[in-house]
Amino acid sequence: MNRFAELLDRLAFEPSRNGKLRLMTDYFSRRGDPERGMALAALTGSLVFAHAKPGLIRALIEERVDPALFRLSYDYVGDLSETVALLWPRAAQAPAEAGEQGFAPTLAEIVERLSRAGKRDLPGLLAGWLDALDETGRWALLKLITGSLRVGVSARLAKTAAAALGAREPDEIEEVWHGLSPPYPDLFAWLEGRGPRPQTQDPAPFRAPMLAHPVEAGDLDGLSPADFSAEWKWDGIRVQAIRAEQGGRAIARLYSRAGEDISAGFPDLVASLLSMSGARFALDGELLVVRAGAVQSFGALQQRLNRKSVSARLIAEHPAHVRAYDLLAEDEADLRERPFCERRARLEALIARLDAPALDLSPAIAFAGWDDIARLRLEPDHARDAAAIEGVMLKRLDSPYVPGRPKGLWWKWKRDPHVVDAVLMYAQRGHGKRSSYYSDFTFGVWRDGAAGAELTPVGKAYFGFTDAELRALDRYVRDNTVERFGPVRVVGAGAGRGLVLEIAFEGLNRSTRHKSGVAMRFPRIARIRWDKPASEADRLATLEAMLPQV
Repeated sequence: MNRFAELLDRLAFEPSRNGKLRLMTDYFSRRGDPERGMALAALTGSLVFAHAKPGLIRALIEERVDPALFRLSYDYVGDLSETVALLWPRAAQAPAEAGEQGFAPTLAEIVERLSRAGKRDLPGLLAGWLDALDETGRWALLKLITGSLRVGVSARLAKTAAAALGAREPDEIEEVWHGLSPPYPDLFAWLEGRGPRPQTQDPAPFRAPMLAHPVEAGDLDGLSPADFSAEWKWDGIRVQAIRAEQGGRAIARLYSRAGEDISAGFPDLVASLLSMSGARFALDGELLVVRAGAVQSFGALQQRLNRKSVSARLIAEHPAHVRAYDLLAEDEADLRERPFCERRARLEALIARLDAPALDLSPAIAFAGWDDIARLRLEPDHARDAAAIEGVMLKRLDSPYVPGRPKGLWWKWKRDPHVVDAVLMYAQRGHGKRSSYYSDFTFGVWRDGAAGAELTPVGKAYFGFTDAELRALDRYVRDNTVERFGPVRVVGAGAGRGLVLEIAFEGLNRSTRHKSGVAMRFPRIARIRWDKPASEADRLATLEAMLPQV
């Protein structure tokens, strides 16, 4: 575990992408199985420990140090794992100095024992490991079990580092990844030339998705519109709908973009797929809620997300639907290497043949040039579903379906975000590298009340600003705090005082959980309005006018 902790520590302080790749590839080459496989699983987010929750960690540390001291320290440090690692009392015999061959556990041992441990066994098990490890080891252990490594490594980057062991492309790992499980002995054997390419036996496997690049200024210059197909970008979530057959039995699966099997939350869609007798396919598309033929806003879909089970009433009120836009496989044929125009033609034929009410085709957009696309992304002519359209997608007609985000093949050109001027109300310290700054900001707009206009919170943002702007915001918070509630600072506003923030956001939904009655999607600070008085910030009525009409 100490070796893995050292890797995490170095990754956290390594700013270069190539530097991070070298660190991980070196670790994978020097460590054996199953240690390196568990490290790869941790770095890709493939490890989940059911009972290891932050509440347990807080309870353990508060048994050993004064609870008030812990809370003050946590408020100052801003990161739970780092705070506990530093505060944890050192064991009397200092077993961590014995190294991984002595008392300190290995990463593989920790993962194996956590997978078998019951809820009652976990406190003692975790406390023993924390006693055995040094400060860095404790920090890494706590990061591991809470699932928040935050060392600047994406799952794709970790797979790229593993691929370098055998001079492979990361896309080759993506192709086999979802048929594997930790500690990936077959994967490493293949990468090192000691075994064949891993093969999945799953009859309905997930396939690594192809992603689009956002269109930026100049990206379309020199590209011919005749080489591209266009369609709407729907405001849902990306899914793969798969129907297969094995031993005379039909199998249906629904996967999220990240490869999570979400079939249990959508039994209506699964039943619809199973009813398509004889069909075998893998579709790429968008999960939406469709009522009476009209696509609903993302807020309606949110009622169905992240549920292990759903009621008949919820299914009836929020009927799930898949709008397909690509065909990855049909019958025994893998179509991903075929050009998009061919895949699209086969998809159209398949959808027409199936005639399934919960599955339809994402319509293509007729356009003459880029000016048409620029207009349509702002003002969709698909008026009935305009509230559920985020913009347009552009796909090269000759593009294969390639995992990852290859530039130049698929583009997404989203509508401009909504913008509102709001007043900074509350601030809280960030986590990790931002733990010494106030970087999480709650903002509000004016609402008319019985006592006159008052601020009501409408959202929270913690990104969108530069490092220099973060320092300026932090200073403003410290200089203008009027009250404190634990780690939260109340920033002075009203009577002409207050800092106005220009907030950009992707969408707005009605909400019964928020005092304002609205909930923003992906809010971010677009600009600090040092020039604007707080009294001139927007009113709640401005936001209510942006709500989708249902």
